[in-house]
Amino acid sequence: MAALNVSFSACGFLGIYQLGAVGAILRHGDRLLASLRACAGASAGALVAAVLITAPDKLEHCKDFTYKFAADVRRQKLGALTPGYDFMQALRSGMEDILPSNAHTVAGDRLWVSITHAKSGENSIVCRFSSRDELIMALLASSFVPVYAGLRPVDFRGQKWIDGGFSDGLPILPTGRTITVSPFAGPGLDVCPPHSGPSRRQFRHANMNILLSVDNVVRLNQALFPPPAHRLRSLCQQGEEDAVRFLKKEGWHR
Repeated sequence: MAALNVSFSACGFLGIYQLGAVGAILRHGDRLLASLRACAGASAGALVAAVLITAPDKLEHCKDFTYKFAADVRRQKLGALTPGYDFMQALRSGMEDILPSNAHTVAGDRLWVSITHAKSGENSIVCRFSSRDELIMALLASSFVPVYAGLRPVDFRGQKWIDGGFSDGLPILPTGRTITVSPFAGPGLDVCPPHSGPSRRQFRHANMNILLSVDNVVRLNQALFPPPAHRLRSLCQQGEEDAVRFLKKEGWHR
């Protein structure tokens, strides 16, 4: 089998859908994993990619963190926008707890993180990290939505960066086939929710094609304002089911 990559889209709290897809890949995708060269992602997608590459044994831990993080945000009067709430510190605490001490070494050339320059708006892809802390800073930069997550962009390698989803929300690697995973229904995506309804209208933003549908509008809102725990668990299950369907279609399911 030719070299394969997996790319996870920017999606906020709907990263739980992608964690469900990762669970299916780890349980049923041995053929895919045997040919996996690298993973890429933007924002929450970069965090999911980091887990798959550096800490697949922490998948359930990562799901639990996501549920608790979402519940914490929901408890705030204005969600993550509540004055005094430190969204980025909460996110960093989760990374510190989940990523292993050698994560930066394991991630070298195998984890591609999309970030956006705060001033120019240009995209950059980072795939080498000098330390675990530098890897964490790259992931934080990729996840920083201005105002929502704070007022100061993330300082990474001496420059200011914001969410990778603003410039390349679904990185495609230059070598091999890139399998795309997104909680938003869209044309050309490998793992995504099935689209219902007659409309095929779509919009393109930062390398992502998203169908214009009521379901996708709801999902876009849930990405920043997480739904209740039972809905998040349902999204996780849907991600697993959609990934299994893809593996079966490709003949990679075991």
